[in-house]
Amino acid sequence: MRVLLSTYGTRGDVEPLVALAVRLRELGVRVRMCAPPDDEFAERLAGLGVELVPVGPPVRALMRGTTLPSAADLARYRTEMVGTQFDAFPAAAAGCDGLVAAGLAQIAARSVAEAAGIRYVYASYAAVHLPSPHHAPPPRPGWPAPEANDNRTLWEADAQHVDAQFGETLNSHRASLRLPPVDNVRDHVLTDRPWLAADPVLGPWRETPGLDVTQTGAWGLPDERPLPADLEAFLDAGAPPVYVGFGSMRPSEDIADRAVEVILAQGHRVLVSRGWADLDLVDGRDDCFAVGEVNHQRLFGRMAAVVHHGGAGTTVTAARAGVPQVVVPLQLSDNPYWAGRVADLDIGVALDGPTATGELLELAFKTALAPGTRARARALGSRIRTDGAAVAARLLCDALR
Repeated sequence: MRVLLSTYGTRGDVEPLVALAVRLRELGVRVRMCAPPDDEFAERLAGLGVELVPVGPPVRALMRGTTLPSAADLARYRTEMVGTQFDAFPAAAAGCDGLVAAGLAQIAARSVAEAAGIRYVYASYAAVHLPSPHHAPPPRPGWPAPEANDNRTLWEADAQHVDAQFGETLNSHRASLRLPPVDNVRDHVLTDRPWLAADPVLGPWRETPGLDVTQTGAWGLPDERPLPADLEAFLDAGAPPVYVGFGSMRPSEDIADRAVEVILAQGHRVLVSRGWADLDLVDGRDDCFAVGEVNHQRLFGRMAAVVHHGGAGTTVTAARAGVPQVVVPLQLSDNPYWAGRVADLDIGVALDGPTATGELLELAFKTALAPGTRARARALGSRIRTDGAAVAARLLCDALR
């Protein structure tokens, strides 16, 4: 049995599929993965013995700026990506029994699976990406924000935007494969039976007519890597610090500096993750420390709080560690959704965005570090599941058999 996995995006998009790949291989399934050609993804997959089919331009290069590309450039990138997928996916799917795609950007995946006569599964990492009257669509960069207030109307407008962006291009490629046209691109990609790879405590799905969602739990792997010796020395030298990091995202230039200043002013030590934004500290203080790529599963349990951008992976890792969170979401994808979940569960604080003032940051840290917040975060951490990728792998194997 062979399965093709496909996604495009930052590490937060790739790592969950890596976890699924590992669990599938444990069940004897051969796996290849379509993913961006960034060196770190290629090395990660090579180390696990998973075949990489590089698709699209390197993501890290696209994330260099602190602002998003223009609407026109985004539209061009999206259209070009559809063509790139239709060029790459048929050969990648050859000999496969199933195709699992993660992310709405996988416009070509279902059509290629349909043409090859193999099973297709769409997976989302957050409930907010699936249409439901219980929540509004996530922010979609480059598309105008609808003025409606009710969620049903917002989702209808969202489908219209997706059709306007991809409809003509998708149906042109489908015609070349002798497939019939589709009249709702978004719902075609999602299907009416998508999988939700999110923790049911942290990000539950609320029943919605027309969608039969299978929630597997978040997809991740245990990380046994030790922390670097210099980081261990910093952690041992004082009270638990506050972590500040934005992963693959590039926040506004001064949000990290303002956060560090406020944390230090409240008497806490700070650990800054450089991330793709290459954040660093320049004052040389012994109560600050900067790190590169480290094991967050081992690290977060030793933090007083975790400040981050609201990525699905960071949110669930911090929640599992039982540590309070301060989420400074970029207005992008599922970041605001996860910020809202942290606030709703009362395990931390969600700020409106990266322009938060020093006063708001000060209040946020005081709230997050309060004993009650810490107690709630610890209690919730014990309820977070760790078997989502294994559950999904078993489901897929059963379906393919």
